[in-house]
Amino acid sequence: MPRRSPVPDRAPRTSVATHCPYCALQCGTRLGHGASGTVVEPSDFPVNDGSLCQKGWTAPAVLDVPDRLRRPLLRGPDGRLAPAGWGTALDTVATRLRRIRDEHGPDALAVFGGGGLTNEKAYLLGKFARLALGTSQIDYNGRFCMSSAAAAGNAAFGLDRGLPFPVADLDAADTILLAGANPAETMPPLMRHLRKADLIVIDPRRTKTAERAALHLQPVPGTDLALALGLLHIAVSDGWCDKEYVQERTTGFDAAWRRAVTWWPERVEQVTGVPVAEQRAAVELLGEARRAYVLTGRGAEQHSKGADTAAAFINLALALGLPGVAGSGYGCLTGQGNGQGGREHGQKADQLPGYRMITDPEARAHVARVWGTTPDALPGPGRSAYELLDALGTEGGPRALLVFGSNPLVSAPHSAHVAERLAALDLLVVADFVPSETARTADVVLPVAQWAEEEGSLTNLEGRVLRRRRLLPPPEGVRTDLEVLHGLAVRLGEPAHRYPTSPRQVFDELRRASRGGTADYSGITYERLDAGEALYWPCPERPGGQPHPGTPRLFLDGFATPDGRARFAEVDHRDPAETPDADHPLYATTGRVLAHYQSGAQTRRVPELNDAVPEPYVEIHPDTAARAGLREGGTARVTSARGTTVARVRLVGSMRTDTVFLPFHHPGAGRANLITGTALDPRSRMPEFKVCAVRIEPGSDAP
Repeated sequence: MPRRSPVPDRAPRTSVATHCPYCALQCGTRLGHGASGTVVEPSDFPVNDGSLCQKGWTAPAVLDVPDRLRRPLLRGPDGRLAPAGWGTALDTVATRLRRIRDEHGPDALAVFGGGGLTNEKAYLLGKFARLALGTSQIDYNGRFCMSSAAAAGNAAFGLDRGLPFPVADLDAADTILLAGANPAETMPPLMRHLRKADLIVIDPRRTKTAERAALHLQPVPGTDLALALGLLHIAVSDGWCDKEYVQERTTGFDAAWRRAVTWWPERVEQVTGVPVAEQRAAVELLGEARRAYVLTGRGAEQHSKGADTAAAFINLALALGLPGVAGSGYGCLTGQGNGQGGREHGQKADQLPGYRMITDPEARAHVARVWGTTPDALPGPGRSAYELLDALGTEGGPRALLVFGSNPLVSAPHSAHVAERLAALDLLVVADFVPSETARTADVVLPVAQWAEEEGSLTNLEGRVLRRRRLLPPPEGVRTDLEVLHGLAVRLGEPAHRYPTSPRQVFDELRRASRGGTADYSGITYERLDAGEALYWPCPERPGGQPHPGTPRLFLDGFATPDGRARFAEVDHRDPAETPDADHPLYATTGRVLAHYQSGAQTRRVPELNDAVPEPYVEIHPDTAARAGLREGGTARVTSARGTTVARVRLVGSMRTDTVFLPFHHPGAGRANLITGTALDPRSRMPEFKVCAVRIEPGSDAP
């Protein structure tokens, strides 16, 4: 479809080197544009090494979906969304925001961001919230992704970077433990780096990844922490502990061991269901390996004790002497495309750019100087993601919400309650490029550019900063998120220069704001990235102009703690917030599937992907299904204390008989998050997505 723009530099290019718009691998691609439309080819970028998954190959199809948003929409007196001009839409939003702020104070305004936003958009969104709106109420959907691993990593190492080493380092591993991760479906190109290693997979399901494993440990949902404690117990008691490493490079071992010593193998088997022999085999595989890694994913982290669970696996890695050693280590498999950069630059409730904490006086002073204001002008920490959504429209809670790059009506836990809270708002504004389920409920919908139509940067799961390059101009009538924020900020009385619309200008300011922070990008420039340099943060700007090479491998010379030592965590197992009972006798767990991504707002619009998984389904063991009167291909009602979802039955003989599994990509009555719980991790504020108590029964209608 022809794209026209009066701006000369927005003419379509014939091809660009860029990156896939989906997961945190950020696979390298080359996009081409010609008479036949937009096509994609994989590049030899190190994380994908010339391969793409099904989503990556079909990514260009999202650019021209039939219901692409191309004009702002305003909800009229008749309750319907109708097209409007940009001036009218932005004037309406700004006027209503000012009125609400004047009547109820700045914290009556809230912002909800996304882990898929570029670094520039995440940065400017945080600045906009805190200066233009003056609110503390900003968080993002990455709180539902990596927050538990981030809390554990910061506590243990003094720094949170998903993988503190390049993905390609995994090629030489002898053994890799994957706790709650299913990369064969969630990021298939990663499996190219795991081919040589013996895989130990911890997952209640026999996933595609588990099928390739040398050893699959299949615990009761919600007992990963007990299993990690048991593995540490075996590592120490059976002589696999690297005592010299523990003594020289760590602190806190004794306190951690006091907890783990009570988790002898037989007790762990009783709680988790994992046989003693399999526990010992896992530790032996790790202990005998010359190069070993412990990697965690959402399955271990999306719990009300997710931070402690991640910490327990870090404890295991530390006892084996893995972190900060070339060829070994601990890491977390970040999920969203910019899940790493998205949380580093200010859209998280408790953070300022550069991964600075918003309560730190020095951090506030530094960022205030860059922003041209005073530290006192910056608000304090706000509510975390679910707490923010839960407070919408309540007494003392936000009365207006701006959503960028997220679809919480599908992705948030207890989604029926979230729908009620969104409906209680005085104003809901959604910026998106397709009419997501959340956008359809909004008072104002703002059409924004998508990945192939914008410049910017992202940070992948290994901490490498990447360039997103524009192939096409946005369609006529569509603006970039930076242009939207600029337009709103000016209407709210902010100086125009404070909100640049050029990604390069925003990135240069981001560099200054991050200087000296944990995630220091000050030595990274578009020029260096465009020249092909591989730059991993921290990459500080050096005096005298000598370029810093970046830091692909962290901790080799010491950890980012005051004394340079890693910290063991004193953690103990506790039950999930909800366990099966007579009314709800089964565990339910949720996750992603190969064909879809996150809330599915993009992938459900791609025919090839939607045809692969066109409707919600529930995986059930045949014996469990028979007892409930369910048959293959029929429908089931899956009910928790919060609600009911309807899904097609799939009989899977490898499922635990006490567990059912549902993907979370579908809307409406098939939303898996209609049943998920709202218990939060006390440290990370992560909701407990991965386990809730349910009952199943035959459904009368198709989902």
